[in-house]
Amino acid sequence: MLKILKSGFFTTIQDAGRFGFRNKGVPISGVMDSISVERINTLLENESSAAVLEITMTGPTLLFEENTYVCLAGALISPTLNNEPVENYKVYKVSSGDILSYGRLEKGFRSYLAVKGGLKTEKILGSYSQYVPLTSKKCISENEEIQYEVCNLFEPKISEVKMDTYLDFDFLEVQRGPEFNILTDNHLEALFSKDFTISKKNNRMAYQLDEKIEGHSYSMLTSATLPGTVQLTPAGKLIVLMKDGQTTGGYPRILQLSETSICVLAQKKFGDFINFKLT
Repeated sequence: MLKILKSGFFTTIQDAGRFGFRNKGVPISGVMDSISVERINTLLENESSAAVLEITMTGPTLLFEENTYVCLAGALISPTLNNEPVENYKVYKVSSGDILSYGRLEKGFRSYLAVKGGLKTEKILGSYSQYVPLTSKKCISENEEIQYEVCNLFEPKISEVKMDTYLDFDFLEVQRGPEFNILTDNHLEALFSKDFTISKKNNRMAYQLDEKIEGHSYSMLTSATLPGTVQLTPAGKLIVLMKDGQTTGGYPRILQLSETSICVLAQKKFGDFINFKLT
């Protein structure tokens, strides 16, 4: 078992996501930064859909009650194992009684912890990802225990990889959305020449941007959306939907982020800047 001694700011269990239910209004959910998680699950030779901990801003303190192997990724939050510093994208053996804890946030916003074989929790509609009201809890809590398989011997084919650099990226690659053609020259000039600030209103559902562009009077029927869809409100506000975002919306879908850009944005926090690059 993995015992939660401290839960951190907002730590959830996530996997690749929940697919095939968007027609019923169920979002994909899943890890916000799929690049980081794909790499650590690969290093541990887990299935790509193995469940991990997604740690936002402030890390938890965790007690391992069984032997296993772990790997960390994503944001840099000064992690230590038994008070010794540990690095991202490197496989570590942990023993019963070992304690993993986190310190100061240095760069990025979301960190990940993968365990050999993945975390074993409640599976709803084919996914371990926590999403209320489907799952009973929206995040982990103090004194909770999470099951994982005991692993006493593991010889990874690759024990570490070079660290990501995209934590420093400030541009988001985007493609034209279904309503891109409603944009005027003024819209286009503003969209692709300005820096936009991440607002306080950012979470797993959506990121809002502080700066507005010119408004519009375009009306449309509620239509399908995806993680990474950029909506433009009549008042000129930009909203980027993320992994827990709604499945439909009535605002024009002017841009669509690539999967890589969703990962880049997932590592941004309030006050950080981004800009859009049309591909």
